[in-house]
Amino acid sequence: MFENLSDRFERAFKVLKGQGQITEINVAETLKEVRRALLEADVSFNTAKSFTNTIKEKALGQNVLTSISPGQLLVKITQEELTKLMGSEKADINLSGNPAVILMAGLQGSGKTTFSGKLANYLKTKSGKKPLLVACDVYRPAAIDQLHVVGEGIEVDVFSNRDNKDPVKIASEGIQHAKDNGFNVVIIDTAGRLAVDQHMMEEISNIKKKINPSETLFVVDSMTGQDAVNTAKAFNDKVDFNGVVLTKLDGDTRGGAALSIKSIVNKPIKFIGTGEKMDALDVFHPDRMADRILGMGDVVSLVERAQEQFDEEEAKKLHRKIKKNQFDFNDFRDQIGQIKKMGGMKDIAGMIPGMKKAIKGNEVDDNAFVPILAMIDSMTPKERASPDIINVQRKKRIATGSGNDLQEVNKLMKQFNQTKKMMKLMSNKQNMMNMMRQFKNMGGKMPM
Repeated sequence: MFENLSDRFERAFKVLKGQGQITEINVAETLKEVRRALLEADVSFNTAKSFTNTIKEKALGQNVLTSISPGQLLVKITQEELTKLMGSEKADINLSGNPAVILMAGLQGSGKTTFSGKLANYLKTKSGKKPLLVACDVYRPAAIDQLHVVGEGIEVDVFSNRDNKDPVKIASEGIQHAKDNGFNVVIIDTAGRLAVDQHMMEEISNIKKKINPSETLFVVDSMTGQDAVNTAKAFNDKVDFNGVVLTKLDGDTRGGAALSIKSIVNKPIKFIGTGEKMDALDVFHPDRMADRILGMGDVVSLVERAQEQFDEEEAKKLHRKIKKNQFDFNDFRDQIGQIKKMGGMKDIAGMIPGMKKAIKGNEVDDNAFVPILAMIDSMTPKERASPDIINVQRKKRIATGSGNDLQEVNKLMKQFNQTKKMMKLMSNKQNMMNMMRQFKNMGGKMPM
């Protein structure tokens, strides 16, 4: 996510690194690189210019030149301005009304149908809502079928009327169906449309007038960059939406749409799509995204994801096993399963401070766990429960059974023993306090 932009920012701040003295000249040089980075990310010229001018004013106003850590202070100012550029703070979705009605709008191929499913799944699992999906795309072949497939996959009901070709009437029928059957959220999936298509734009406007939604979301493919921003403006002029959804952010290396859209249409980014799976949906936090762009990671989001997979009873059971030194390959396998549920490895790595830089140039493979799991599955129940019995002969059998060589099995045993030691260390409260103190002493410094 935003790899190119992050790299350019890193290069920009290197101008200051190692300088014996920070001057207005090399600050200006750094900001020139920052502006180039934004333009390469497909941010509009006016936005990029205004952004760097603001940083320059603030930097000189805060006596960056005479600061003990001028480079760090300039990064801090940049982080604050990036956060402001993307909306300052997260914007919640409006779920008022009974039922709450959410209208989707956007171009063809922007990912509205998939996002509608993701949002329904999110509201169902995270907010305890009972959502209903309504199929109002009467133009695209198999659009209704697609929404039904999405609904089945997440166990959410879908309302459709194949005999009716009027999206305005279908939307009204869907809301009435929700009222009659106890659904408290209605998500209206509409057809993709071009901003220049007057007939289609009039249609989405009429749908909105008729159903008076609690929330209108503009869904946009983030990889279209500045074009997405221009389209958003045209849609906003006609429909006056409440917020933006950026899809396919996991494939966006530039970040132009995320950085520009708030300043152009003055509407917040509310959600981001970070993968193909139905749970690959995140609430947009401008401050966390700014941290990630500047290579500072996003520990808060990482912890939140971990907590979502956290089972208190299982954790207590695991803790007791660790204290008794009974951590085995069954537990090891369970921990891998929990990590996999947290999302793509590349995305997780980007949340860990400094990790993005450490793995630069190396592909983070989501299938990295496959050979490990194959080796564990090749063990007998007794071997998984009692790893100490695994001798050379057993290792050779495990290697053959999993399609790996002996070296890989030895590597797995080493990883397991290291994990076991770490778990043992972390189970001791005093050790944890010492580790936290060390972390605290190391932390609090901006990367430069």
